[in-house]
Amino acid sequence: MVAAADRGNTRRRKGNRARRPRPEAGHHRLVAQPHTDDEGPVAAAEAAAAQISTPEHALGRPGRPLDRRSPFFIGMSATAGVAVMVGLVDMVITVRDVLVLIGLALFLAIGLEPAVSFLARHKFPRFSAVLIVLVAGLGVVGGFLAAAVPPLAHQTTQFVTQAPTMFSRLQSHNSLLGQLNERVHLQQRLQQTLSGDASGLVNGLLGAGQVVFSALTSGLILIVLTMYFVTDLPRIRATIYRLVPHSRRPRAILLGDEIFAKVGGYVLGNLLISLIAGALTFGFLLIVGVPYALLLSLFVAILDLVPVIGSTLAGLVVCLVALSVSLPACLATAGFFLAYRLTEDYLLVPRIIGRVLKVPALVTVVAVLLGGALLGIVGALVAIPAAAAVLLLTREVLFPRLDHT
Repeated sequence: MVAAADRGNTRRRKGNRARRPRPEAGHHRLVAQPHTDDEGPVAAAEAAAAQISTPEHALGRPGRPLDRRSPFFIGMSATAGVAVMVGLVDMVITVRDVLVLIGLALFLAIGLEPAVSFLARHKFPRFSAVLIVLVAGLGVVGGFLAAAVPPLAHQTTQFVTQAPTMFSRLQSHNSLLGQLNERVHLQQRLQQTLSGDASGLVNGLLGAGQVVFSALTSGLILIVLTMYFVTDLPRIRATIYRLVPHSRRPRAILLGDEIFAKVGGYVLGNLLISLIAGALTFGFLLIVGVPYALLLSLFVAILDLVPVIGSTLAGLVVCLVALSVSLPACLATAGFFLAYRLTEDYLLVPRIIGRVLKVPALVTVVAVLLGGALLGIVGALVAIPAAAAVLLLTREVLFPRLDHT
């Protein structure tokens, strides 16, 4: 009877093993091979893993969330939250320069997106549209540099040649530069700088070289990141919206796409206004006879990318150069930049950018000042579209909730 009972138990164990899925079905064939039965309780878990793996959910369905009301869970969450926040702040401080480059590249990619989407709507594949936009942009920049570098080199050589003449004007008591020299002692300060410690001059030159090298490296990284971002922008957009809960996702899509459109319109509009500023400055300087017209107009176009204060600072520099020609030339240059400032603020910006952003003038000035104080030129560049996004979220989300509470 004992033998018969043992044979019955053996048959039942074999039947149970036959009904259960094999542990090998839950054991990955590329991990921890060869597979043996020495895993003990893990083998049973592998059998359960084979049961929950289905064609629809190859890695199993997500389990029930943890009990968030548990004291242990609350304590661990609070501790982990503090530790993660401290780590994130330290990480942001450490890699802030890289984060600024990444943010600026994403900003430029969103700015190029309207052109890419325009081509994509006209039966161009996404990759072809991105390639066309990037090649066109690089072609414009390369063509401009090819046309501008020879005159810039000539004007730089001319400046070096005429430097002694300008230096002699500092010694003339009849010229404006000579009178300015008597008041602020420009010549004496320049001589003290040149006759200072040679090691300090060498260190300054080395520091300038490092700055130039860093700028070139950052520019190359910015171009590469922008190319990747504008290529993968649909996937990035979809991933961002996947982070929003399902019930709020449609509303988030409407708001997010509106913000993307505002940023894109701002970038393209700001580039167009800067080109207009550079072209008008170049024509005016040629008419008045101010030297280094191409160099100064390029300087104005670059600084005009910074809203509100960019063209004003550039105008001051150009006026100082015009002062070396004559007082009437300086006054005419100041009048030109004043007229252009009014034209840009009340005609160009409202027609080109204002229809897209709809940001009040006071908010624009405050946003540019705060952005410049926080992140410098990059902060000033992104301040206005960031303010437009904040105003949109405030108008569409915050104010309606406050009105119903």
